[in-house]
Amino acid sequence: MIDVAVKLRRYGDNRPMAKKMQLQNILFSQGFGTRRVCAGLVQQGFVAVAGVSCDDPATEFVAEGLRFTVQGVDWEYHEKAYLMLHKPAGYECSQKPSTYPSIYTLLPAPIRQRGGGAAAGVQAVGRLDQDTTGLLLLSDDGKFIHRMSSPKHHVPKVYEVTAKHAVDDKQVSKLLGGVVLDDDPKPVRAAACEKTGENQLSLTLTEGKYHQVKRMIAAVGNRVEDVGGLHRSRIGSLDLPADLKPGQWRWLTPEDLVSISA
Repeated sequence: MIDVAVKLRRYGDNRPMAKKMQLQNILFSQGFGTRRVCAGLVQQGFVAVAGVSCDDPATEFVAEGLRFTVQGVDWEYHEKAYLMLHKPAGYECSQKPSTYPSIYTLLPAPIRQRGGGAAAGVQAVGRLDQDTTGLLLLSDDGKFIHRMSSPKHHVPKVYEVTAKHAVDDKQVSKLLGGVVLDDDPKPVRAAACEKTGENQLSLTLTEGKYHQVKRMIAAVGNRVEDVGGLHRSRIGSLDLPADLKPGQWRWLTPEDLVSISA
């Protein structure tokens, strides 16, 4: 067999302080199974780095930015997972859905199994109702999830709303001024609200109360259409990409992460 460690020893040499990990541990951290399963994948020749097959699970590589293939599937190492998903209608944001399929079934198995253990895989940052579509973030970084979902950080989220009845200026004014929901005497206000059509408006919120958009629209004497009535188009300054179709996902780029916080 080729001495992979020698042939690839210059991989990552330009980052001498970068963290190195055994290949079996890299696979385990990325969700390819238990440590025993990951070691077996390597020993059976199912894993290649830089196009070179490696059969020694203990071979060390610089983990950051490492690209490899497992059974012919290309993968890139990510210490933490930050994803966006275009959530389609008819899916629940739950690991244990009650009626509709889970959004997690839209993700590949390694994403769902990252890290192993009871808290394996990514978690949705907040939730969208089963009939709500649009931009959904997922991560396995607890601090990121808390920062993005906590109302204390006021991360704006933009929703495109189609109402049952015509939207008028009075309704927009009430949404901007604040409406009272049945579970809180303190009024909740839209950070921004703009009429975009006869029955459409764009609504920006910085909180995440249960069914908040639907309840706010109901509080001004209207209602969100049952089908196709609610779509989240933006989080922070990050827009849902036009080329990301319902049910598709992708990794967030460093630029995306900046946009979320902007």
